[in-house]
Amino acid sequence: MFKIKDIEVGKDFFFILGPCVIESESIVFEIAENIKALSEKHRFKVIFKASFDKANRSSISSYRGPGLEKGLKILEKVKEKFNLPLTTDIHLPSQAEPVSNVVDLVQVPAFLSRQTDLLLAAGETGKPVNVKKAQFIAPWDVVNIAEKIKSTGNEKIIFTERGSSFGYNNLVVDITSIPVIRSKGYPVVIDATHSVQKPGGLGKSSGGNRELAPYIARAGVAVGADAVFMEVHPEPEKALSDGPNSIRLSELESIILRLLKIREAVL
Repeated sequence: MFKIKDIEVGKDFFFILGPCVIESESIVFEIAENIKALSEKHRFKVIFKASFDKANRSSISSYRGPGLEKGLKILEKVKEKFNLPLTTDIHLPSQAEPVSNVVDLVQVPAFLSRQTDLLLAAGETGKPVNVKKAQFIAPWDVVNIAEKIKSTGNEKIIFTERGSSFGYNNLVVDITSIPVIRSKGYPVVIDATHSVQKPGGLGKSSGGNRELAPYIARAGVAVGADAVFMEVHPEPEKALSDGPNSIRLSELESIILRLLKIREAVL
């Protein structure tokens, strides 16, 4: 068990919420303000998530984000203004140190979850590390990923289940992976929104079925997930990344309330 700010990972149930990518300071602040208000109103613990760069977009013409320097400055403002713990992705080993100076949880993207140098760099920050399990990795094989991070002396490791490849342009979630990974000794996050993504499904971008995300979240909580990851946006249809699978901000409260009830029921 370890802590991320006031969250006791492995004991406390929590959420990871925020936009897929930093589009602008104003949108990030709007989302963060709403998340902060909901967390105080309903007394749940949350980590704010937003990416400064989406380095694995489908197309060269896709929006990637403001970049490392500008993105981290915006995230620092979120922390100062809303007092929310933060997480963001790293894509290169060189990004690990500057990111760790701002965020409370370093996140490794699914496509990069076996990249040894990246995992080592993440571990060497000393910060908790959330590894999103790749779509091609079996749940029991996360132990090999964990060993890489542990070799740095860092044992603060979380894994995120986000679906497995199911033919072309589709994912399916084997919900039994959550108890399997937990049986290996690691806390597990269910990523409800990426699990309903259609990778590359729109040709030059990914599609998705956001209306199904709450069902994935409910199933994950019911089988013992330690946290729920959801990307949210005020207007998903206008989002610059992952709009088809992002939760509408106005619908977030009702989804969270149902998840909290399920969590209470299965404790």
